[in-house]
Amino acid sequence: MASKDDKPGGFAFSRRDFLKSAGVVSAVTATTSPAEAEAQAGGVNAVGPGDVPVRLTVNGKRVDLMIEPRTTLLDALRNRADLTGNKRGCDRGACGACTMIVDGRAVYACSTLAIDVQGKQIRNVDGLATSTGLHPVQQAFCDKDALMCGFCTPGFVMASVALLEKHPSPTPDQIRKGLDGNICRCGTFSRIFEAVSSVKGVTRG
Repeated sequence: MASKDDKPGGFAFSRRDFLKSAGVVSAVTATTSPAEAEAQAGGVNAVGPGDVPVRLTVNGKRVDLMIEPRTTLLDALRNRADLTGNKRGCDRGACGACTMIVDGRAVYACSTLAIDVQGKQIRNVDGLATSTGLHPVQQAFCDKDALMCGFCTPGFVMASVALLEKHPSPTPDQIRKGLDGNICRCGTFSRIFEAVSSVKGVTRG
């Protein structure tokens, strides 16, 4: 004689039990975002989607912000820190107008998350000039008339600074390679190369 715990087909649970458990799982899943579910599965504490505290070091100064985790470095500095020197050009890491220097490397700030560069040394064009005058690269751009509309200039200047800190006396090929991620739609490339070639003795930082 079959016991009352026996299930049709020899399974340890009934169709009704299965539907009940599936309903509970569906309800839990519906209240959990994909990002939260992924974080929970990997044992990671999820952040967002609202503002979270982010601490940056920009031009040698501490900058504390409350921003969404998806905020780019460019937007964080332009919209929240009032450092508007670098511009938004293509917004997809193709033109270089937003170029900043992070730990000595030129990066596209429009495609770099601000939350990912915490603890790193960030420099943008706003921090180059001092009370005594322009940075040598900025001065060279003025002396050689290496700009027209000026929109791309901050990115070119920062890329040039990163290049010259790595190669104080760059060859023409090194200059072309160092600036190949930046675009000047006005076409002043020859003047830009001339300006970079004229700068000597740039030290890191």
